[in-house]
Amino acid sequence: MSDSAATAPEDFSKKMIDILNHGALNLAVGIGYRMKLFDVMDAMETPETAESIARQAGLNGRYVKEWLGIMCTGGVVTLADGEDGEARYFLPRSHGDVLARRSGNGNLGVYAQEIPLLTLCAAEKVLAGFQTGEGVPYADYPRFQAFMTELANAKHRQVLIDRFIPAVDDGRLIARLEKGIRVCDLGCGEGVALNLMAGAYPESRFTGIDMDPEVIAVARRAAKTAGLENVHFCCRDAATLGNGDEFESAFDYITAFDAIHDQRDPLAALESVRRMLAPEGCFSMIDIDSRTAHQDNMAHPMGPFLYTVSLMHCMPVSLYNNGAGLGMMWGREQAVDLLGQAGFGSVAVVEMSHDPFNVHYFCRQ
Repeated sequence: MSDSAATAPEDFSKKMIDILNHGALNLAVGIGYRMKLFDVMDAMETPETAESIARQAGLNGRYVKEWLGIMCTGGVVTLADGEDGEARYFLPRSHGDVLARRSGNGNLGVYAQEIPLLTLCAAEKVLAGFQTGEGVPYADYPRFQAFMTELANAKHRQVLIDRFIPAVDDGRLIARLEKGIRVCDLGCGEGVALNLMAGAYPESRFTGIDMDPEVIAVARRAAKTAGLENVHFCCRDAATLGNGDEFESAFDYITAFDAIHDQRDPLAALESVRRMLAPEGCFSMIDIDSRTAHQDNMAHPMGPFLYTVSLMHCMPVSLYNNGAGLGMMWGREQAVDLLGQAGFGSVAVVEMSHDPFNVHYFCRQ
C-alpha cells in the first residue's frame, strides 16, 4: 500500500485549510472572470479603489469590495493604501496574462467556472450514483455544455488552422487538404472546427456528425452565413456508422476532439471510425493527456481538477444507459489499447506544444 499522501496530523490540518481556502478562491475567481472584473483590472495602469473598479465594470460597489477582499487575501490582486487611507487594488500584469480574456490560449481564469457549473448541474445525481451506480444524462448539463462549447470554439479559432493542422502527419496533411480530400469530424458540436477547415481548404469536402440536433442546426446556420458549400452536417450516432451505409470507407481524414471518452460505447465509436476511413485514411483523436493508472498520475499538474471534472461529468455521462463509464482520465495506455481493439494498426501518441493538457493520437488502419 502506498503511503505517498500520508502526513502528520498537524501538517494535514494545514493542507486541509489550504484546500478550503483554494476551493473558495476558485469560486470567487470564476465569479470575477464571468463578471469581467479581471479584464477591467487588467486595463488599469495604477491601483484603484473598489468603487472605481466597480464603476468601470458597471457593477455594484459593495459586491465588488467583498470580492476584492477574497482576491487580495488570496494573493490574486495586490493591495495598497492611498494617500487618503482608502485601499487600492491592482492586478499584476503577470496575473492578467493568465486571468484576462486577452491571454487567449494561455487563459486559465475561464476554467475557474467549471467546477461550480458542474456542481449546479449534477451534484445530487452524482451523489446518488455513488449508491445506485447509475449515470447522468447529457440533458442535465445544458449550462456546462454551453460553457464547454464556448471553450472549444475559442481554442479552434486560435490554433486549429495555424498550428494543429500544419503539424498533422508531419505536415503532409496540408497538401492533401489543398488538393481535395473527404474529411469528417465526429462530435462536431456547433461545427466551428469544420467550418474553419472548410473555409481554409475549399477543394476538400467536410462532414460533421453529432447526436444533438440543436448543435447541428447551429452548425448549419453558421455554414450558410459563411457561404460555405463544401460542408454539411448530420445528426447521427457515431457508434452505428460505417457498417454498409453511405459512410463506409467514405473519408480520407477523420477527427474527434475531446469526444471519445464521453461515449456510452467508446469501442463501438472507434470501430465506426475505422470502418468510415478509406484504406489509406487517417484519424486524429484529441483527448486529455493522462495515464491510466492513478499511481502514474501522481505528478500530473492538474490531476485533482481533471479527476473532479471526470467524476462530475465525463464518467457519469458515459455510464448513463449502462455505458462504459470511461471518464476523462482514461489515459494513454487505455486509449492505445482501445484503438488497437478497434482495428487500428498504427497509433502514434503525439504531444502538442500549443495544447499541453491534451494529446494527439494519430492513427491509421
